[in-house]
Amino acid sequence: MGPRLIVCVAQDYFQGKIIDDLRLRKTILELPDNKTEHLPGYLPLVPGMPVLLTENMPTELGFSNGTRGIFHQLAYEKSSADIQFQDKNFPTNTKFITRPKYALVEFSNCKLDSELAELQAKIIPIPISEQTFLFDVKELLAENVAKAAKINKKTTKISIKRKALPLIPAYSMTTHKSQGQTLDKIIIDLVMPPGPLEVASVYVPLSRVKWLDDLLIIRSFEFAALQVKPSTAQREELKRLDRIAKSTPKRFPIPM
Repeated sequence: MGPRLIVCVAQDYFQGKIIDDLRLRKTILELPDNKTEHLPGYLPLVPGMPVLLTENMPTELGFSNGTRGIFHQLAYEKSSADIQFQDKNFPTNTKFITRPKYALVEFSNCKLDSELAELQAKIIPIPISEQTFLFDVKELLAENVAKAAKINKKTTKISIKRKALPLIPAYSMTTHKSQGQTLDKIIIDLVMPPGPLEVASVYVPLSRVKWLDDLLIIRSFEFAALQVKPSTAQREELKRLDRIAKSTPKRFPIPM
């Protein structure tokens, strides 16, 4: 598409020191986001691409986990390019950044008009975040790698501190992440994975747009997916909420 791809590489620390063993470092960077407190090891960025916040920020300003925005620009230390991260998954001219400072992201629903000089309204700096997660050494690493990284052989899990931008690309998202959002146009997949289905699995993606014309189902699916009924636990919860709704006005009458 033209623009050069930028990839932000997370900084991972073990016992207060940055991990310098290349094999251990690479293995941890490639962990899925759901095992790293939703801070990605590799974050590809191109100006104009949609991104998603992965943690709660000042919610009174309209920022929360799952808020969508448009990436504009990355501020980083000029000396932070790292050729050790050349990877077949990215184009050969990719620019790898290991020490980003913040990302400028535009949030259309932001409740704060920026008063920073030369910064457009609705464009907000998103700073680096820190999270700690556990990493299972024996499951993912050979013994010689653990030895090279000075990890005790008897240790099963080690604590890793990660510094990274709390953003992920948002060209697509899971049903769970889309809850509560109203989108302009969507393409959804209703072919469900094996296992029990929940009402939300179908209702949530189908109800993200206001008009049927703005929704495209990508492929054929089993009609049974539309016939899922609430579980017993869900029905009991709805009954409980209904009882609360009826009793609340009696307990807290509105003064006349």
